[in-house]
Amino acid sequence: MREISRISGRLRLAAFISSISLLLISAYSDDLSTPKNGTKEEHHSGTKGSTVALICLLLVVVTLLSFFLFKIWQKKKREEQYARLLKLFEEDDELELELGLRD
Repeated sequence: MREISRISGRLRLAAFISSISLLLISAYSDDLSTPKNGTKEEHHSGTKGSTVALICLLLVVVTLLSFFLFKIWQKKKREEQYARLLKLFEEDDELELELGLRD
């Protein structure tokens, strides 16, 4: 249960950080689109929009990739610990048989 709450907390944190970064990106693009000297300049809104969309998509992909790599690492670590535990108990059984404590 603790693990689920920890994962949901991390997802909330990731969502919060992504929303803040999107707000900063949109604020930055708004500053560039309005010139301060009052003259209108030609800009390519399609290019900016696709760049922002590409950056957002890249952030999502990197986040998902790191999440799945972490889960794979966590599963591998858990299997190693379980194998170590089984090995520990197997050695105890062999020791008891050698000492003649069990038949």
